[in-house]
Amino acid sequence: MFRAWWDARSRWRAALSRTRSPLVPRQRATGVAISLSGEDRDDAEAIVDTVAASCADGDTLAISGHGSKRFLGEAQAKTTLSVAGHTGVIAHRPNELVLTARAGTPLAHIERLLDSHRQMLPFDPPQFGGQGTFGGAIATGLAGPARPWRGGVRDSVLGVEIVNGLGERLVFGGSVIKNVAGYDVSRLVTGAFGTLGVILSASVRLLPKPEAEQTLVRECDAARAGRWLRAWARWPLPITATCFDGGLLRVRVSGARTAIADAATELGMPMRDPDPTFWQRVRDHDHPWFDGDAPLTRIAIPRGTPFERDDALIEWGGSQAWLRDDDVEAPPGGHVRSYRPAVATAVTNAALARYMQRIKDAFDPKGVLNPGLVPLDAA
Repeated sequence: MFRAWWDARSRWRAALSRTRSPLVPRQRATGVAISLSGEDRDDAEAIVDTVAASCADGDTLAISGHGSKRFLGEAQAKTTLSVAGHTGVIAHRPNELVLTARAGTPLAHIERLLDSHRQMLPFDPPQFGGQGTFGGAIATGLAGPARPWRGGVRDSVLGVEIVNGLGERLVFGGSVIKNVAGYDVSRLVTGAFGTLGVILSASVRLLPKPEAEQTLVRECDAARAGRWLRAWARWPLPITATCFDGGLLRVRVSGARTAIADAATELGMPMRDPDPTFWQRVRDHDHPWFDGDAPLTRIAIPRGTPFERDDALIEWGGSQAWLRDDDVEAPPGGHVRSYRPAVATAVTNAALARYMQRIKDAFDPKGVLNPGLVPLDAA
């Protein structure tokens, strides 16, 4: 009985395929969409050859894109390996909210491509001087103002292709959201500053752009802003960014227009900020607060911990602060890093340093890649 049904089904499908109109092509489920406006160049083999030769010759390499994050510190290496020419969007699947691109692809180009599909990178990476690259965003793990609400870089990375310190080309993870095969090395590489491998390409998940966004403003001091932010963290509000600076608390709300209007009423913040570039300028350190040559220190604050300095710029719902001071103590459970002048933050926890050194030895046993960029003082 089943065999007769199956044969009839097969004959029906064969007849249907013969009668399908050639003017109506079959739709592909993946829906790969790639913009042709950006430069597409694959320098992977040249990068592999350079790393392999450096390993064989005992040379060291400083990995670089456009140098937009050089102020974070420079590797103590003999030769610079630039991946700025390794560019192009390999695949963009709008239906699946996934993008794969080469490391040297400018973030500005990716933003334009995604904007045409009403999509965005959830972690909103900084583009210091407008020169940020996709690989630099993955390697440094830096995220923008929406970090506590939309997740960091590690939360979005699905897979990476790298060249390790031996000149071997390795692939970890994949290009689909539901992927559990093997070790999650792609997230280990994220934020490693290129010390474990030269990133060739990466796949990340995307988010749809909200229908609308609005920045609400209210005058207050840092103490009151902190109390409000800690209270609002327990409310179901469409907040996607906060910033306290100069006696003003700004809160960005995103979503449906009705939800934004309701949130403004619930927050008691009727004032609006008309500047649409405010969050971009804070993200890229183009805001006047970051101007000048004074020392600049970033402070990571555990969520819920009060930080009430009126001379600070405070983001991330109170979890990140910036001070024009180089004599800053980390709060309990937090840490500090000097951005100006750039000082590499050493890992002083002995147990953590030993684990990190073992991982480094597995990926780069000869110390070819970005030496000195992540000091392991306690190893």
